[in-house]
Amino acid sequence: MVEYEKYILDNGLAVVTHEAWDTPLATVNLLYNVGARDEDPSRTGFAHLFEHLMFGGTEHVPDFDAVVSELGGENNASTNNDHTNYYITLPAEGLSTALMLEADRMEGLNLTQKALEVQQHVVTEEYNQRYMNRPYGDVWLMLRPLCYRVHPYRWPTIGADIRHVGEATLEDVTDFHRRFYRADNAILAIAAPMKHEAMIKLAEEAWHCGSSRWRGDRPYAAERLYAAEPVQTQARCMKVERAVPNDAVYMAWPMCDRFDPDFRACDLVSDLLGNGRSSRLYDRLVRPGRLVSMADACITGDSGPGLMLLHANLREGVDAGEVVEALRREAYALAGQEVEEAELKKVQGKYEVTYAYTQYKASDRAFALCYNTWLGCTEWVNAEPTLYGRVDAQQLHCAARRIFSPERENILIISHEVS
Repeated sequence: MVEYEKYILDNGLAVVTHEAWDTPLATVNLLYNVGARDEDPSRTGFAHLFEHLMFGGTEHVPDFDAVVSELGGENNASTNNDHTNYYITLPAEGLSTALMLEADRMEGLNLTQKALEVQQHVVTEEYNQRYMNRPYGDVWLMLRPLCYRVHPYRWPTIGADIRHVGEATLEDVTDFHRRFYRADNAILAIAAPMKHEAMIKLAEEAWHCGSSRWRGDRPYAAERLYAAEPVQTQARCMKVERAVPNDAVYMAWPMCDRFDPDFRACDLVSDLLGNGRSSRLYDRLVRPGRLVSMADACITGDSGPGLMLLHANLREGVDAGEVVEALRREAYALAGQEVEEAELKKVQGKYEVTYAYTQYKASDRAFALCYNTWLGCTEWVNAEPTLYGRVDAQQLHCAARRIFSPERENILIISHEVS
């Protein structure tokens, strides 16, 4: 059970505190309600670019990383299509400094032409190394625009075109910071071995304002409207050649958003199909002598309309069409017949164990508090195992039928280049 208190600073910053008496460390987790979906289609990659720019220093703190390191801490950040997250973990006596660091760069980030050019180069190199020069690295650069035609999920966080980052002007990034990096567009979680009152007092001091208790929820994740993706009515297929060690097949179907009653059932569908060695895909496609060397299934987990993804790497000499049919057969079997109770309980049990493990570290709890507050229900941090456990075989069957239909298939086949 993750116990917490919720406050709202006078500047609009939501603060969630968690008394973490099981660690000598403190974590400051700051989640901004901005991701790749909030970008202009002609200026993509900005959310990720800002993840880098936010470490560029301020007038008061020219070297952010150096201060954290001197305090014996670590810090990092991540960006996805929905939000951008920053964290600092350090000895608890450094909590006040960590909070002041976050307040300082929220309000006084140095956005200069030199800083922009440095990070444009860094992001471009990251694009080349992670997406262009790595086997299967460009999968999402192909798969997202195959599955989405209108919704801004159609480009990955690196951007639809890396030239958008390279062509960004100082005015562009200054405007982006002004629009999204605001106190009232962010959620702060503090996990530390101290009382709630002490933690919120330090936050008040860092942002130079008062606070009050916050009893409600705010659906940050659903506050903005995005272009609605039309219902897919015809299957799509894309075949490419790449320098990969094995041919690969990716099959994706549109699914519901994070707030749909079927979301958790859809997640369990993916676990039944492809989570571990006891999954259906492993048992029927991977085991020695079968078609593929690996196979898995997952959902993208986006707050908006997401994807159900099946993936397999082929064994030498196996035809991609045969693997597509095998993946299709397993998917539609779930849509055609209810699962046995024992199989459902097995994946629900695995989910509960995995979820408990993700709450082991106080830093993970801090992120979970931010994330669920962003979704609009902080209490999901405690309720998720129960909610997943309530999914029954009929609901899972209905979710599978809702997802798996031939006219909504999106197939990407990657073949190794023939010299």
